[in-house]
Amino acid sequence: MLELPPLPYAEDALAPHVSAETLSFHYGKHHKSYVEKANGLIEGTELAGLELVPLIRKVAGDASQKSLFNNAAQVWNHDFYWNSMSPKGGGRPKGALAERIDADLGGYEKFAETFKKTAMGQFGSGYCWLVLSGGKLKIYSTANAETPIAGKKDVPILTTDVWEHTYYLDYQNKRQDYLDAFLDHLVNWEFAAANFEKADLQTA
Repeated sequence: MLELPPLPYAEDALAPHVSAETLSFHYGKHHKSYVEKANGLIEGTELAGLELVPLIRKVAGDASQKSLFNNAAQVWNHDFYWNSMSPKGGGRPKGALAERIDADLGGYEKFAETFKKTAMGQFGSGYCWLVLSGGKLKIYSTANAETPIAGKKDVPILTTDVWEHTYYLDYQNKRQDYLDAFLDHLVNWEFAAANFEKADLQTA
């Protein structure tokens, strides 16, 4: 059975950029609900013994398991999103990840522009991802619960959540302001760098 992973920081640690009220609702209600619903769907089935990622890949693309996929994928997406932020976040990447951003995405300024444009362009709910795909960094968005880990081709490096409940209490309908705050003050480049180094070694 799946468990709700703990937040990597206190609920008020990202304030004022993401309020404690937002995290209380987003983590304590939305994320928790995904875990509970997924567990309800796998209880008593052969899927109950699977770890989260194998479970997501097992049911991805199966129309009869769409509800389970959505809830299980959201459990993973949210945990990855929480770790993509830090109370000491923001600024610019360093080291090998920074060098690859320069090479693949045209430098940090171009990365930030493309990342925010892609996130703004996601109609409705979803996520914006930085992934390693085919040995190169790429940026794209996914709708609703869709996630790069459903397949084995792309390795997630970083994400931001653009479901409205992510930012509406703090920014109302101003998604752009939330994205500015995410990159300027919250993005966890240490987490992203660790994901990149691990992925780069696996694909070398």
